[in-house]
Amino acid sequence: MVNNRSLIIVGGLAAVAWLASNSLYVVDETQRAVKLRFGEVIEENIPPGLHFKVPITQTVRKFDTRVLTLDTDASRYLTLEQKAVIVDSYVMWQVVNPTRYYEATAGDEMMAARLIQPRVDESLRNEFGRLDLQQIIAERRDDLMIRPTEELDALMREELGVSVRDIRVKRIDLPQDVSAAVFERMRSEREREAREWRAQGQEEAERIRANADRRRHVLLAQATERAETLRGEGDAEAAAIFSEAYGQDLEFFAFWRSLNAYRDSFDGEQDMLVLDPTSDFFRYLRSPAVQGGDGED
Repeated sequence: MVNNRSLIIVGGLAAVAWLASNSLYVVDETQRAVKLRFGEVIEENIPPGLHFKVPITQTVRKFDTRVLTLDTDASRYLTLEQKAVIVDSYVMWQVVNPTRYYEATAGDEMMAARLIQPRVDESLRNEFGRLDLQQIIAERRDDLMIRPTEELDALMREELGVSVRDIRVKRIDLPQDVSAAVFERMRSEREREAREWRAQGQEEAERIRANADRRRHVLLAQATERAETLRGEGDAEAAAIFSEAYGQDLEFFAFWRSLNAYRDSFDGEQDMLVLDPTSDFFRYLRSPAVQGGDGED
């Protein structure tokens, strides 16, 4: 009797444990879940926490809602002018609608990746097809991916219940034949810019040089004018001094000027003058008693 009662208790505990394990479930904070009854969704977007379900008839599917990365294969696209570019990119996506995601992919990440990749390829093909090569090279990669990301995000939310957070381009390569033409055009463009900058520099140099020359001429003219003014003022002052001195003793200054004339005339060893000895020039070389050319030689 005791043994039967013990077996009943053990069986009851086992049944309770089984019921609890199959009735209670936990959704992690990085997950969202849907509750199914015979494959039909009866509760959507179950948040993190401890939840209850009916055993056997109800099941729960949990999905990782963290941002996932899909590394796509490098693809060849044609630009607006029908030039090829090879683009290597990756996609960051996240489950935002667990019910739609379950219905479209059965909760399989590999299937979701297989559905997302061709959509990304189509979006990038359209984006690169509307741009020419120069625009692709000149634009920042982040700006280049804004339109495809927004368009693909709206489409994937509707079709798969996932959000495309970002499309990033890792590398854009050019085929060898295109690379040579692009590099040549870039080199020509840089040479043209260099010529323009050089011409602008030469123009600026000529302008500065012309201004400097004009300023130099102005300064020289002002200096010359000032010098002539000072020289004229000096000559006038000297003439006034000489005139005043002459007025004090005319005979002495006549004698002094004659001495200066003798010194300047006979300064060189080879100097020779042919003059009349009775000339007034030799007035002070004759006897001091002779004055005005009336004496003897």
